[in-house]
Amino acid sequence: MPKFLHTADWQMGRAFSRFETEDGAALVEARFEAIEKLARLANEHQCDAVLVAGDVFDAQTVADRTIRRVFNATRAFTGPWVMLPGNHDAALAESVWSRAKRLGAVPENVHLALEPGIISLEAQELAVLCAPLTQRNTYSDLTEAFNTFDTPQGLARVGLAHGSVQGLLPDEIDSTNPILPDRAETARLDYLALGDWHGTRQIDERTWYSGTPEPERFRNNEAGYALIVNIPGQGQAPDVTPVETARYRWHQWRETLTVESDLDQLLERLEALPEPSVVDLRLEGSVTLAGEEKLINALSVAEARFRSIQCDRSGLQLEPTDDDIAALKADGYVGEVIEHLRTRQQDDGAEAARDALAILAGLLKDRKQEASE
Repeated sequence: MPKFLHTADWQMGRAFSRFETEDGAALVEARFEAIEKLARLANEHQCDAVLVAGDVFDAQTVADRTIRRVFNATRAFTGPWVMLPGNHDAALAESVWSRAKRLGAVPENVHLALEPGIISLEAQELAVLCAPLTQRNTYSDLTEAFNTFDTPQGLARVGLAHGSVQGLLPDEIDSTNPILPDRAETARLDYLALGDWHGTRQIDERTWYSGTPEPERFRNNEAGYALIVNIPGQGQAPDVTPVETARYRWHQWRETLTVESDLDQLLERLEALPEPSVVDLRLEGSVTLAGEEKLINALSVAEARFRSIQCDRSGLQLEPTDDDIAALKADGYVGEVIEHLRTRQQDDGAEAARDALAILAGLLKDRKQEASE
């Protein structure tokens, strides 16, 4: 019986405009590298096929170069690939798929499931029941047709679909492209390979979301994996093994700093992250001038270590201690200005006051250092 690799939601052509140009380009390139890694994994695990459960492309309008690069990246695995259109790359009358065919970019071993039906891979003992999206959103369960599909005797029945399993996913995505949670049972499937949810998730013993092979957003949903699926025999539950594929791991932290130890713990966690990380920080609370300096230095080090780090400090107030002020020798009028800026952090000009306080503290520190020299 067959062994295959289940993947989905490549979202090729996705832009990362919120990042610096260099970082955005690296994140785009990592997605092409992920396809190459999938091909290598399929070879290493001696898979019979690779099934892609929708959203190969992020949009219908991706560049021709992107289309060609996607199919070029599959070359290392010469066995069959079955690619299903999802909601981002639905099989419209004129689509990214029809463009790929006109370009002559689709290799012979890549099967495009542009219509509902069965793709029989007899040499691999695999019958793939396909429910492609032919429009971005539907409100009926396209996998219902699987119940009526007859497959050749002796071939494993594997469903391939893209949508939301009803009643099990968050409400905001559980509205269009519905799939009944017991579809594998009603359609007598050995396995149901799903896409649309970007994290690896098991629905039941025969139904899984593989998730995207390369994370592209800040969600703690087990993204960055592919699934190796082994069907030991007809009627037997499949053996499903998640395999890590991600190059970059995304981390989004929301932290409130109250005491000095809060900052120390945050910086320890930051230092413990691996270098291929994408980090988004939002800090609130308060920090001393000494703590601010420590934080700025740590962020500077992190910028050189990580793929990307972005830190929103607009909600973080500077609270100079008596020791801070004494160290700056900020007495008299300058001390009054510092106190005024500290107070102003409570009103509408909080961010400007915080920045002004940081600048003033920096100037005072520089002046003190020059005087000592």
